[in-house]
Amino acid sequence: MTPRLRLQPEAVGVGMTSQRVRDRLVQRLREGGVNGGITDENVLNAVRVVPRHLFVDEALASRAYEDTALPIGHGQTISQPWVVARMTEAILAAQPKRVLEIGTGSGYQAAILAALGLEVYTVERIGELLRQARRRFRALGLNVRSKHDDGRVGWAEHGPYDAILVTAAAPALVEALLDQLAVGGVLVAPVGGASAQSLLRLAKRPDGSIEEQTLAPVVFVPLLAGTLD
Repeated sequence: MTPRLRLQPEAVGVGMTSQRVRDRLVQRLREGGVNGGITDENVLNAVRVVPRHLFVDEALASRAYEDTALPIGHGQTISQPWVVARMTEAILAAQPKRVLEIGTGSGYQAAILAALGLEVYTVERIGELLRQARRRFRALGLNVRSKHDDGRVGWAEHGPYDAILVTAAAPALVEALLDQLAVGGVLVAPVGGASAQSLLRLAKRPDGSIEEQTLAPVVFVPLLAGTLD
């Protein structure tokens, strides 16, 4: 797979769009740290192509290509690029076509998935964040399907999904999401409380049982019920 993202010229700002800055981030992701580097070149190329500075507040644009999480308002964050890349890499082994994301946030993770040519569905409980993300998708020419809803219920209408990414942490896996996962599909989610979370990769076997793998310790905002305007 080669990223298919076609940027609209008017959507691309100046300053933090430097290819050198993006290349440095990609190199940091490739080198990794205690949890290992990113090896999938398609994922690294998507990170190189997608303009992360457009997914954060203008005041934080100078930090957009640091490998760190940043606040996006409403008590939410845009995930650390390594985490975004690792979660994306973790689902690609299943060769997914249709992907469900729970927790649109800034829209950056969905944009990475769309840049890889995947059919992306994303659910966000905070209306203002979703409206901002939709504007970014339109500006970048991305066809991402989105819904304002409680992410814990998923989006059964378009399931089952080849892969599901959850970008907020729950104490336990959400059964409704596992039910929307196709046989042979993978679900990647942070699981745990505020003080200790693990990023898990779950694969659904033909008999419906789940194979579980722990990828890394992580820190995500909590997966909350209900919706906010």
